[in-house]
Amino acid sequence: MWELIRVNKRNSILLLGAMGSVLLVLGFVLGAAFGGPQAGWIGMLVAAIVWLVMMGVSLSSGDQILLASSKAVPVTQEVHPMLFNVVEEMTIAANMPKMPKIYIINDPAPNAFATGRNPENASVAVTAGLLTKLNRDELQGVIAHEMSHILHRDILFVTLAGVMLGSIVLLSQIFLRGMFYSSLGSRRRYSSSRSEGSGQAQALMLVVAIVFAIVAPILTQLLYFALSRKREYLADAGGARLTRYPEGLASALEKIAGSHVNMEAANKVTAPMYIANPFRGKKAVNLYSTHPPIEERIRILRNMSHGAAFTDYEKSYESVTKRSPVVPSSALKQEEVSIRAGSADSGPVETAKQTPKQQARQVGDLMRMVSAFAFVTCSKCNLKMKIPPEFKGTKVQCPRCKQISPIKQ
Repeated sequence: MWELIRVNKRNSILLLGAMGSVLLVLGFVLGAAFGGPQAGWIGMLVAAIVWLVMMGVSLSSGDQILLASSKAVPVTQEVHPMLFNVVEEMTIAANMPKMPKIYIINDPAPNAFATGRNPENASVAVTAGLLTKLNRDELQGVIAHEMSHILHRDILFVTLAGVMLGSIVLLSQIFLRGMFYSSLGSRRRYSSSRSEGSGQAQALMLVVAIVFAIVAPILTQLLYFALSRKREYLADAGGARLTRYPEGLASALEKIAGSHVNMEAANKVTAPMYIANPFRGKKAVNLYSTHPPIEERIRILRNMSHGAAFTDYEKSYESVTKRSPVVPSSALKQEEVSIRAGSADSGPVETAKQTPKQQARQVGDLMRMVSAFAFVTCSKCNLKMKIPPEFKGTKVQCPRCKQISPIKQ
């Protein structure tokens, strides 16, 4: 595990270094395009300042910004005891110093993500749709996957790389959009008293800047997505190792893939953080995909018949994909992690037997619970009443039988 963390840290530093170089070169080119070579250094300085400011905000409160943008709500154990129990189990299994904070997203689409700076300051967020569709073993597989992201330091990488990518896109957009408003000034500049050769050089630099402003974000995004996809495979391997039950995660991914509901709370920035692509309309896998093919991930996990160690995952990965290794060779060591049987008390969610209306009601009840609704069952007719948090009374009248029932605080 520590070898994998070390390799992941090294790769993260290399990627961030490459993205930082692109950002600084972009700043230099944009500055030189407007004011010549001397202004290029000023542009590089501006790019560095933009990145440092965004990085400072990201490191200080980036996780809270991501959670807020995803509409995640912190919950107590009373809301979903099984979720808290599973997170506590996986915290112990992963030997983490502290249990992550737990959030629920009021969204019917099944999904989850982890965020934070390190294992001491991490959070796990799951959707209401996920909790109503998965049994205990499946939920354990998803939580173990997210715990692996935390252990591998992926959550910090995603935050920092996302900020770097955002800085590059921001500078590119400012420059390209500014071109539409500075055409008159550009003509005046090129028709000034400069020599013809100087004007041609400046025009050439402007063309180079435009090309670089278009290409730089695309190339950086391709690299970012490629490494994000690789980290999903590694998190699957780590999740199978923590639970010793690859079928739990495979079955969870199968149910997530079977959902055709788009996540309303997801966006392009947070999409790579989720365990599966939150946008169901974008099913085709290509260079711009934030996740590897989910069907392939399921086949790899179900092909792990001899054990749940990293070596077992690597053998299964190579057998299924016919591609080069995904787990770094230095992280592979001879260890035996036997596969356990499924839990007898897994408590399967019988969603297959529920009508769409019943499933929607179950998700809705959980979302109301997260939103601090009170649930009161009429003692006379057993009608379940859902009382919004803004209701200030201490009693409620049943709309069916008119029985008065107290509201428990």
